[in-house]
Amino acid sequence: MNTTDTPFADAGLIDALLLPWQAAVGPALPAYRNHCQRLFHLTCAFRQHSTVEEDRLIAVAAAFHDIGIWTHHTLDYLEPSAELAVAWLESQGEGASNSIVWAMVVEHHKIRAASASLDLVEAFRRADWTDVMQGHLRFGLAKPVYRQLKQQYPFLGFHTLLLRLGARQLRHHPLQPLPMLRW
Repeated sequence: MNTTDTPFADAGLIDALLLPWQAAVGPALPAYRNHCQRLFHLTCAFRQHSTVEEDRLIAVAAAFHDIGIWTHHTLDYLEPSAELAVAWLESQGEGASNSIVWAMVVEHHKIRAASASLDLVEAFRRADWTDVMQGHLRFGLAKPVYRQLKQQYPFLGFHTLLLRLGARQLRHHPLQPLPMLRW
């Protein structure tokens, strides 16, 4: 898969969606932005066929999927992130897409397959797991696809950031070390 084959490959929509959150995300923004880009392209790769409308939904879900970490200062961020994504869709008059984007965001950390019947939700879940696991878990995705995405959108300390956030969560909430995981 050539990552430039998708309509939003120029990063324009994801960057535009992240711009208002620049102050909240702070210095982590470049790392988070690249994670969002990898997530978008991986979801498209798992889908192998998506419409322009679906690509837009993937971009929205990607931009907002973890944003609650910074806006709500918590690792229990799935619902806050989904609420922000839905609010943005409604501000654009795209409320009909709320349930799909909500499911993509809320179910992206499920350990088992997404319960939503839409394969878009499952593709998004697999894409996030692939990126968080740095390509060691690929759900059949060819190594060169992920290698190309890592070159195009480098980690920039993203996984180190995840480890720091996880360590802080463990220190403050030892009985709830990973509240964003779902079965």
